[in-house]
Order: sequence, then structure tokens, then C-alpha cells
Amino acid sequence: MSGEGVVTALYVLAAVTGYLLGSVPFGMVLTRMAGLGDIRTIGSGNIGATNVLRTGNKFLAFLTLICDSGKGAATAIVLSHFAGPDAGLVAGFAAVIGHNFPVWLRFRGGKGVATSLGVLLVSAWPVGVAACAVWLLVAGTFRYSSLAALIALASAPVMAWYLTMPGVAVMATGLAVLAIIRHHQNIRRLLQGKESRIGKKG
Repeated sequence: MSGEGVVTALYVLAAVTGYLLGSVPFGMVLTRMAGLGDIRTIGSGNIGATNVLRTGNKFLAFLTLICDSGKGAATAIVLSHFAGPDAGLVAGFAAVIGHNFPVWLRFRGGKGVATSLGVLLVSAWPVGVAACAVWLLVAGTFRYSSLAALIALASAPVMAWYLTMPGVAVMATGLAVLAIIRHHQNIRRLLQGKESRIGKKG
């Protein structure tokens, strides 16, 4: 196999591995293990930490947040170590796609915010820390998780362009586009003043 063929194979392996690891629906698994039923039947129907919080179980929401961000971070770290930084970026991006469109749930997953932040934290920690800070600031001020996510991830490509390598900026741009696509209904509700605030049940 030629050098280009090896590189292509590594990228394909990174993408497939990232997708499969990212598609593990921790929010759904944890809520079922806790006897709370199917998280997709309450609130927004999302499998992420914000919707888990609507069950009233803050600890379970925190675990979901850690697991969802951790799977993105772990995927990027492992593939970067074994196949190089670029493969790590590919794997991290694929992990977010896996979370958003998991094969196990007929491609109906979450919105990838925690997973995206996890990938950013390990791919370029200054960008990841800054994006998390933006999320906390917006969420604390306006109490809208969706608004915080959109602003944090939309700002990440700009920060990445100035703080790190072009490859990270490209990946961050892809993550921002994915976030906007996945939040289209939230954007509509925000404009209509109907979006649920953080911590609100149902």
C-alpha cells in the first residue's frame, strides 16, 4: 500500500472509530439504569445532559455531561496518539456526528454540545477552555442552554484561528455548523420566546 493509501486508511479508521464511540447514548443508558425510563419521552426528547436535568436528577445530568464530553475527548486523544494529530481531529469530529446521529437509535441522537466541547478541550485546550467559559457566561446570564451552546460553538472557530492550527479551526467550524443544524428548532423557539430555561422540568 502506498503512503497516501496508508494515510487514507488511517483517516477512515479514525472516522469509523470516532463515530462508533461517539454514538454510545450515555444519557439514555444512565437514565434507564437509574429507573427513570426512556429519556426521549420527556422534555425535549434529547439524550443529552440538559434533558437529563429535566428529570430532576442533577447528579445523573452531571454524569451524562462527563460521559458525553469524555467520549469525544477520549476518542480524539487515543486516535491522535496512535495515528497523529490530524487523525485525532477526524475522530473527534466523527464522535460528534456519532452522538448526533447514532446508528443504535436510528440516527436520532443528541445535539453534540458536550461532546464538541470535549473534543475542543483536548484538541486545543485554550479554545476548549474559552468555549466552556463562553457557555457558562451565557447560560448563567440568560438561563438558556441552547443559546449558550450556539454562541460558545460559533465563537470557537474564531478563537481557534487566532490561538491554534488551521486544522483545528476547520474542525471547529464544522462543529459550529453541526450545532446550528441540530439546534434549528431551538433557534425558532428562542425567536418566539418559547424556549425552556435551564433546570425547568417537562
